[in-house]
Amino acid sequence: MASMTGGQQMGRDLYDDDDKDHPFTMTSLFAAIQPYKTHLLRVSPLHRLSIKEYGNPQGKPVVFLHGGPGGGASDSDARRFNPTTYRIVLFDQRGSGESTPASCLEDNTTQALVEDIEKIREFLQVGAAWHVFGGSWGSTLALAYAQAHPARVKSLTLRGIFTLRKKELDFFYQGPGSSFVFPEYWEEYLDPIPVAERGDMVKAYYERLTGSDEKVRAEAGRAWSRWEMATSRLHVDPDYISKADAPGFADAFARIESHYFVNGGFMPEGELLKPENIAKISHIPAVIVQGRYDMVCPITTAYELTKLWPEAKFVVIPDAGHSAIEAGTEKALVEATEEFAKLA
Repeated sequence: MASMTGGQQMGRDLYDDDDKDHPFTMTSLFAAIQPYKTHLLRVSPLHRLSIKEYGNPQGKPVVFLHGGPGGGASDSDARRFNPTTYRIVLFDQRGSGESTPASCLEDNTTQALVEDIEKIREFLQVGAAWHVFGGSWGSTLALAYAQAHPARVKSLTLRGIFTLRKKELDFFYQGPGSSFVFPEYWEEYLDPIPVAERGDMVKAYYERLTGSDEKVRAEAGRAWSRWEMATSRLHVDPDYISKADAPGFADAFARIESHYFVNGGFMPEGELLKPENIAKISHIPAVIVQGRYDMVCPITTAYELTKLWPEAKFVVIPDAGHSAIEAGTEKALVEATEEFAKLA
């Protein structure tokens, strides 16, 4: 059966700052690192993806799938993997981060992203399989990729499980749900949308984010992004919320998210949780890390997944929300990657 624990340890303890020779920092992440190689890979006539490699070129390959969709990856995401052990691959999904064209919705679907991961694996000559790590939307994409290409996945490290079902989207974007916990930020989220259109908030935002009025689009991008930034951590972080003030980030993040969500992720409802699809991946070593008080991707989805997939290890962090950088979550994720590094 799946084990459900309060931050159960899988590997080494958190090392304190006096241990200067150990690669862990006080935050449990490995030391800051820069890519040793970058690529811009054309995956379609329209889209080119920014890809960065870190760590050991001869190491165990791992691919990091960022959140959003539309969030992009950063150098700090590579710090969850031992750079002496892993060949770490980060990339920006279509329309995100440094991939081009920015904020592009055309030819941007879950199925396209799944096949992009395979194109990247082949382009980098990774070999038969690699480790896969994804949180939030990254967990969605990781599950979709693993179910489509189970032979290509050595392990799955998943955080903040999200499967794009209507009830998950409604909890966060429609209410009641997260709105009951963050009422002041919910009011900000509602503000750009007239009362008459609030019966379908995702649709109302999508129409503004894809409209021709640049001012309306910018206002909607900022409000949509602020709502997610405000609710992502157990303790509201004003500096994190201010990330939504960066127009380029907010536009790509909000446009691409609303594009996926208004279209149900381009998948049938509940596709990723169908027993026949879970059966395809049940043999893959997996750890699911979930914040108890995650208001973006509530724990109920992770719980439902582990009921269907008892072979997966389930680690519940009792004092965390949605963000990967909260201490207990961060530590559990690093412990998972350290444990999977031992696989042959």
